[in-house]
Amino acid sequence: MAAADQAEQSERAGAVRQAIASQGEALFRDPADPVKGNPQGAVTIVEFFDVRCGYCKQMQPAMEQLLRRQRDVRLVLKDLPILGPNSLLASRALIAAQRQGKYAELHDALMKLREEPAEPVLRREAERAGLDWARLRRDMDDAGIQARLNGNIRLAQALRIEGTPALVIGEALVPGAVDLATLERMVAEARRGG
Repeated sequence: MAAADQAEQSERAGAVRQAIASQGEALFRDPADPVKGNPQGAVTIVEFFDVRCGYCKQMQPAMEQLLRRQRDVRLVLKDLPILGPNSLLASRALIAAQRQGKYAELHDALMKLREEPAEPVLRREAERAGLDWARLRRDMDDAGIQARLNGNIRLAQALRIEGTPALVIGEALVPGAVDLATLERMVAEARRGG
């Protein structure tokens, strides 16, 4: 039984590595994706997240600390609004904020939020972050934003991602929140190419 489980895990890991390799362009090199950390970083982490996800919020301080401590890490953010209408609304606002050069500011604000990101809350946080709300609200309804979100959903499906957060570090897919020590270990492994 244990051998069968191990074989299944090994097969699943191989399928994930193959999916990461085949989706590499969309995962790691989409110029439309927002990036935090070092844009030319030697190691790239891709994070699929939902701003309403408690585990994503829980992991956020560790990710921020990693980016401060390891200056060669590039974090690619992939909005994956899977937790209902307010998740979708918040993701649309984030991508629209990118058009005003304020994605990171709004992302940080929404990840610290302890209330539902309904439209009045989004407006308050957007204005605090220095965004033009009228422009942001118009941009949120742009079909291009929904197309980006649909692309993220397809990518997550191709990688068999079933929830948030989900990280791609090197050739590894990490489902769920991890602590700083785990992030640092995985970055070191990716740096070594393993």
